[in-house]
Amino acid sequence: MLRLPVFVSIFALLYACQPESTHELPLDKRLSGGATTVFDQSTNAYSLPAANTSITRRDNFFIGNAFFRQPWVTAPASTGSRDGLGPLFNTNSCQGCHIKDGRGHPPINDEENFISALVRISIPADDSDDHQAQLKTSGVVADPVYGGQIQPRAIMGVKAEAQPQLSYTEIRGAFPDGEPYSLIKPVLELSDSAYGTFHPQLQTSVRVAQPMIGLGLLEAIKEQDLLDLADPADTNGDGISGRSNQVWDRVKQQTVMGRFGWKASQPNVAQQSMTAFAHDIGITSTLVNNNDCTATQNACLKAPHGGEPEISDEIAEMVIFYAKLLAVPARRDVDNPEVMLGESLFQKINCSGCHTTTFTTGNIPGFPELENQSIQPFTDLLLHDMGEGLADNRTDFLANGNEWRTPPLWGIGLTKVVNEHTRFLHDGRARNLQEAILWHGGEAQASRDAYMSLDVSERQALITFLDSL
Repeated sequence: MLRLPVFVSIFALLYACQPESTHELPLDKRLSGGATTVFDQSTNAYSLPAANTSITRRDNFFIGNAFFRQPWVTAPASTGSRDGLGPLFNTNSCQGCHIKDGRGHPPINDEENFISALVRISIPADDSDDHQAQLKTSGVVADPVYGGQIQPRAIMGVKAEAQPQLSYTEIRGAFPDGEPYSLIKPVLELSDSAYGTFHPQLQTSVRVAQPMIGLGLLEAIKEQDLLDLADPADTNGDGISGRSNQVWDRVKQQTVMGRFGWKASQPNVAQQSMTAFAHDIGITSTLVNNNDCTATQNACLKAPHGGEPEISDEIAEMVIFYAKLLAVPARRDVDNPEVMLGESLFQKINCSGCHTTTFTTGNIPGFPELENQSIQPFTDLLLHDMGEGLADNRTDFLANGNEWRTPPLWGIGLTKVVNEHTRFLHDGRARNLQEAILWHGGEAQASRDAYMSLDVSERQALITFLDSL
């Protein structure tokens, strides 16, 4: 039986009650996560339990938090509840990618490694039964030698697969009013390949870790409400044709709607979490019982493991519980005239065409805190063609090489506070929110062009609004 550490109990008491807002304006705009919202603007803003979580359930939250933060170690070890790291891995803990439960970033200087970013890989599919089976259950065809992603670390006796490095090409431009801007486009290089040459048609995609906040609320959004926003044929002629990804559910053993990941390739928090355990840390679970060792990596296949599965069902459930109940921080400065102007411009140039503001959650078994909440995630969880500029040119289930899931915007203004950087988009190429907007193309081209045409004070107002979320 798991015993609650003393420090966990202390944290549970410290966060038992969230401070009430001192503002007299209507509270609904501040409550991004409904009754789950927390009023915190500190470096811990992404790491708190839903505000309406009971004291007794907070114990489970902090147990999950402990296993989310603590590093996993090589098997066999005396700490049997958290051994089995690797043999290949990207990091040794969930916290290693989701630092303070927040947003990852690519290496920003020569001293940094790929820690909170990774490289997904695949190869083009053919008509063979093996490839078609992989497409059905994984969405992609893994490289036969290197698997589904590059693991730049390994336990003793096993060779790390390769070392990713990024360089950047600068793209300069100017707004119609003459203000200059600069964008940087990443160029990936894989070196020190340990298992032979890469497939001649290797497809790569750099991904940074996404914030953990509000995941349970996103899962609780009613599927029909999301499908009602889809318009794959653009029947209304607005240039936006979002569609749902259809992905494999390991428990149901059938295809369902995808919600999580940069291409909406995972159906729920549980599968997203256990897939990350298996591929990022090398920890197997009942749900995902294989790591990323391939048939040609003999040392990887023969390495010691931490049990079958390596994370027990009990601990896995605690981690999933933690992930589902991470709260969304409240919006700030909603009465600020510049924020209000920015919000109106956000609507006017149709950013809300994909970043849908509000939903009411449905029922989610075992999580009464998340049910029937009016939330403001600023996402439709649908796939949208974002143009050639952001394309990774690889499919993922139904998502094509130009398509990405609309990322939620709630909490985005606290990225600098929590994670000490402002790198955005799937590969972290945008150095600030304005650069993220300027990279928008495809279905978002009209909104991007409209942003370009705003005057400098209006552009700043829109950014100030985003910083208030």
